[in-house]
Amino acid sequence: MTIATTLPILALGDTGSDVQRAQYLLVLKTLNYDRVDGVFGPVTDNAVREFQGYNDLEVDGIVGPQTWAALHSDKQRPPMLAQGSEGQLVNRLQTVLNLGRGDFSSDSDPVLLVDGIFGPLTAQAVRGTQALAHVVADGVVGLPTRALSVHAAGATL
Repeated sequence: MTIATTLPILALGDTGSDVQRAQYLLVLKTLNYDRVDGVFGPVTDNAVREFQGYNDLEVDGIVGPQTWAALHSDKQRPPMLAQGSEGQLVNRLQTVLNLGRGDFSSDSDPVLLVDGIFGPLTAQAVRGTQALAHVVADGVVGLPTRALSVHAAGATL
């Protein structure tokens, strides 16, 4: 059994963390980063239909097993990072934040020590990046923040 068969079927009007996950996966394909809000509205519906068309799936606007599979939903959901988090993912986050200074974060953000510890300065840099991207500036790296385009690093945050 794959994860695609255990995920819910999503459609216009649905809300919640599963919608947010689908939106996050769509950011890599057809959706703007600022639309990862957990609300399956007309913009998400359009992005799903566009994605389905590109992938020779039935274009019905419904995120069912085939669409989940095409979105590679079998990959592990990225963990949330916040002040107090530690490890290699925080280390990579700090590196990306440093690389993007001036491009997607404020030049005034301090250069971060890449130590794998999500402390107050990392939280400040995340909030600054979120504010510039016009997403909720809470200092937490969840799916909406991970979806931010970081041109300097050539990927998403």
